[in-house]
Amino acid sequence: MPNRRILSLWFPRLAAERLIRAEGALAEVPLAVVRESGNVVSLASLSRAASAAGLRPGQPLRDAQAVCPDLVTRLERPAIEAGFLTVLRRWAGKFSPWISEAPPDGLVVDITGCAHLFGGEAELMAEAEADCAGLGLTVCAGLADTVGAAWALARFAGQGPGALRSGDAIDQEAHATRSRAMKRRHWERGGLPSPGAEIAAATARIAPPGMARELLAPLPLAALRLPPKTTQQLARLGLKRIEELAAQPRAALARRFGADLVLRLDQAFGTAPEPVSPARPAPRYAVRLTLPEPIGLEVDLAEGIDRLLPALETRLRAQGMGARRLRLQLLRCDHTSQVIELGLARPSADPDRLRPLLRMKLAEAEAGDGIDAIRLVATVTEPVHAVQHRGHAGASADAAARLTSDTALDDLIGRLGARIGLEQIRRLYPGDSHIPEKATQVRAAAWSAPSTDWPERPEAPRPLTLFGPDLVTPDAPPGTRPAALPLAFRWRRRRYETASATGPERIAPEWWLDEPAWRSGQRDYWQVETACGARLWLFYAHGGAISGGWFCHGRFA
Repeated sequence: MPNRRILSLWFPRLAAERLIRAEGALAEVPLAVVRESGNVVSLASLSRAASAAGLRPGQPLRDAQAVCPDLVTRLERPAIEAGFLTVLRRWAGKFSPWISEAPPDGLVVDITGCAHLFGGEAELMAEAEADCAGLGLTVCAGLADTVGAAWALARFAGQGPGALRSGDAIDQEAHATRSRAMKRRHWERGGLPSPGAEIAAATARIAPPGMARELLAPLPLAALRLPPKTTQQLARLGLKRIEELAAQPRAALARRFGADLVLRLDQAFGTAPEPVSPARPAPRYAVRLTLPEPIGLEVDLAEGIDRLLPALETRLRAQGMGARRLRLQLLRCDHTSQVIELGLARPSADPDRLRPLLRMKLAEAEAGDGIDAIRLVATVTEPVHAVQHRGHAGASADAAARLTSDTALDDLIGRLGARIGLEQIRRLYPGDSHIPEKATQVRAAAWSAPSTDWPERPEAPRPLTLFGPDLVTPDAPPGTRPAALPLAFRWRRRRYETASATGPERIAPEWWLDEPAWRSGQRDYWQVETACGARLWLFYAHGGAISGGWFCHGRFA
């Protein structure tokens, strides 16, 4: 079996160059994509102009602005950059079908058996670099037998003995310790380069089969994909290169720095497996209609949508899916577009249910100079499960249910959601609690079914309006028991007189839960009708973790 050949593609300026592709004017100014981490704002990605000004990734923003006052900054958008990396993964499919992403700015391609289709490995790498240059992207490529070795060559090749500072410089090492420099290799003090460096320069980041260990030897320890903290700890021990680390006893390394250090070393050298797991592309349910002439009338848009809906239905039903959210994209002649989104209360692929919702949104369309393409995408889908009948009785019951089923409520929720948003439509659900505030739950109507298991109505009626307990001040003569129902009381700066009352109804909180509003202990509720006609729901809290007293909890109709 031939050796595996892994191509690693690193895009060191991915975030900055994505912005430059969207805004061409940014290519002429120093651009930096900044990252907020706690109270520190640092540079995450730089353009070529920013790097030429002396800036570096990871530098604090204040220091960078002091060095380059003309610096233009943009905030990092990880989700958008991850989507851009996914687009690049589809582009890399021209070299091999076996591709995986190496977030946040890299791709790993298994080109085993594919290089001869492009004339060889060097030619394949040259074509990848030429394609990226045409896209306005900077890429660094590395090719080796293992994922770890290819990753290291793409990011650190060329940083061999000439790039690593050994301590001979006067600004690095004190005079008392400089005598130890004689023990170092001659090429570290300016002599001829080592054979490994010559190979690295000649192969241009391509490791011949079986030569990964020799090419990785002079690279820094960061090429092993180690955490920065581990790299710093190893540097304090005098270990700066991979060859120095590989010469150490493995048991001691694993005991002191963990098994991940040894695992990364074995993965780079090929003694531990590291497969390339290609990302499976997500299914896309999208249809497109390209028009021979631009249109701008609402009637023409409706006709175009009618042609797209059957094709979308075919794709959805082939996978047993239903659309839960739709996106209508209108592409104009001036290379601009408009996106209209809507949701459904129940997943469906039926054109008769999707068409009215889409036509309600056509009033928002802006044709501009004319629309020359229409695209319809089911962005959110859900499985539509088929029902397996259990005998003739089950089939008869299912047929009767289909005859009596009505989707009018779901369609009504969908139409209202198209106007005010599905999140604004709610329904009540029964709650498994005797506490008044938790007796019902509020859920989104589009993502919940109507409840059919409401509990029996309590003997004591509940008020129409519930609010937070308001303090009630009884007007009671001295010596009256605190728990006795007051004949007169003050509530919200008004004085009320009790005309009639029904109660008490004792309600206690769940002892296994800590409800802050119920720390005043169990309550005795009264339905009180006042002389002025107000019907209030009063309760007396007997006291617990906090003091009790009289409160008003609601108002009856």
